[in-house]
Amino acid sequence: MLRGIDVSSYQSTFDTDGLSFVFIKATEGRSYVNPRLAAQTKRARDGGCVVGFYHFLWPGNLTAQAEYFVSKAPERAGDLLAVDWETTGEGTRASNAEKDRFIREVKRLRPHHKVMLYCNRDFWLNVDTTSYAGDGLWIADYVTAGKPRIKADWTIHQYTDRPLDKDVADFGSKDALRDWATP
Repeated sequence: MLRGIDVSSYQSTFDTDGLSFVFIKATEGRSYVNPRLAAQTKRARDGGCVVGFYHFLWPGNLTAQAEYFVSKAPERAGDLLAVDWETTGEGTRASNAEKDRFIREVKRLRPHHKVMLYCNRDFWLNVDTTSYAGDGLWIADYVTAGKPRIKADWTIHQYTDRPLDKDVADFGSKDALRDWATP
């Protein structure tokens, strides 16, 4: 399995040694852009990592959110895209239909990119009713790396958030991940 991390504006810097991929928070809702997006993207690319970008989904205005995300997330062949589906700071969440519609809209807007769903185990097992994860499931479950407690096929497993979000990807090599990421 490959090792990776995901970062947001809370991580002013990170080390890419030993990492194969880095996901970077790009946007949230229809107004937030990660102020460290450019610097974090450069660090990940300079480290030779496969780079992904994610959008923190809010309920409502799904087309506008998808358009906002793709307008702000860098676009390079082989970059991955993901939607972060969880409870917002206001205690709300996008519905299943909204999550599905957002993924489909991002896939329509960026047809040459893989678009994934990120959610935690509780959302996947108890909130999700469609099991639609776009091109791959990125599951958060803080247990042994590579052993999330779900029956569904997964692509990436976030297994801890200490000292930062650490992930593993179910690929045999970085080249295999790059090949998958470039349709």
